[in-house]
This record gives sequence, structure tokens and C-alpha cells, in this order.
Amino acid sequence: MQILLVEDDKTIAAGLEYSLNQENYDTIVCHSAVTAKKTIKECLDQLDLLIFDLSLPDGSGYELCQFVKQHCDKPVIFLTALDDEVNVVMGLDMGADDYITKPFRVRELLSRINSVLRRYNKQLQAKPVIELDNIAINTLEGKVYKQGEEVLVTALEYRLLLILANHAGQVLTRAQLLERIWDVAGDFVNDNTLTVYIKRLREKLENDPQKPAIIKTVRGLGYKVGD
Repeated sequence: MQILLVEDDKTIAAGLEYSLNQENYDTIVCHSAVTAKKTIKECLDQLDLLIFDLSLPDGSGYELCQFVKQHCDKPVIFLTALDDEVNVVMGLDMGADDYITKPFRVRELLSRINSVLRRYNKQLQAKPVIELDNIAINTLEGKVYKQGEEVLVTALEYRLLLILANHAGQVLTRAQLLERIWDVAGDFVNDNTLTVYIKRLREKLENDPQKPAIIKTVRGLGYKVGD
């Protein structure tokens, strides 16, 4: 497993590199956005996971995440000293898979890494195309299509739709959805955020979002897709 770590604090980077190597992760370390982007261009196919510090001297982890997600669907974890909800949601909207705030314990980061990699491996083992009425989810491309036309969705919207699709015919409670979306990052759960993402997905996928036929509300229980 190869991980790219982008962290401008060389002391933190050295400590993390040592810990990751102890866990048998082959680690590439960059201290700036410029060197990180160059490394990504050269090595993206070989990378299994990328860890970006949000605040870099010549850019940000947001920019690097966008750059990665434009080219492929590789897992990304953000490191940051910022812990307010706006930054959390913005980072996840841009495609990050998890978010950890400094200071943190190395064991916690390793747990997040293992969790994200497990989730990605499950997605890779899933059906290559999942169909829901006139919606097709191509899990290999990480893209969603409606009647053959690509629908642009954020990373979190895609993850939510994939969770529902992988449990077609099953009612998932709001708590179950939040647990699966955020996984070990439970401290970032916001129930209102789930409502917003369900609404966004319906607006993009349903013929009549006011009368959803794909993502159905099961009153008092949660949501489901399929019969």
C-alpha cells in the first residue's frame, strides 16, 4: 500500500512517515502543494490513499483534492487545525473521504486510514453498474447517469446514493445512513446535513422531486430505494 502524505510541518511529517512505515505503508512525503502536484501527476496510479494538510505555504489541501478527484476516485483524508462544520462539509463536498483535526493521536489516524481503505475495497468489489429505474451508477467510474446522461454529484452525494443502492429494497434509518457516511468520524455528524443531501440528490435524479420515485421516504423509519 502506498500513501502520499502532504504536510508542511516537517516535524509532524517525519513522525507520521515513521508511524505509517511501521504499519508497512510505503509513504511518499511532500512539504508543499507544488511538489505534491508533481508527485500526483507522476505516481497517481500507484497511490492507494492521499493525506493532505489543508493549510500549505503555496496552496491548500482543497486544491490538491480537487486535482486528484478530477483524474480518478482515490481516497483522500484531510489534516487540519480547523474543526468548524463549514470547513468539514466543504472538504467532504470536494471529495475528501475523511477529516481529522490536529492535534490527533497517530492510532486514530491509522484507524481512519484502515476504515477508508476498507470502504473503497468494498466499493471495488461491488457490481460495476447498479441500476435504479432510469438511474445507473457506474461504480468503476464513480459516476451517475440518468437516462444515459451523466449527472454531476458531489463525493458525499455519490457515497449516500451508493449506500442506498447497495441496500436496495431495505429501509435504512437516518442513524444508519449517517453512521455509514461518516464512519469513524462520528463527531462530524449533523442530522440536518443528511436532509440537505437527500434533497439535492432528489433534485438531480427524480423526474418530480416533490414526489420521489427513486429515493423514497418511509415515514417514521428512514429512506429506501427499490421495491
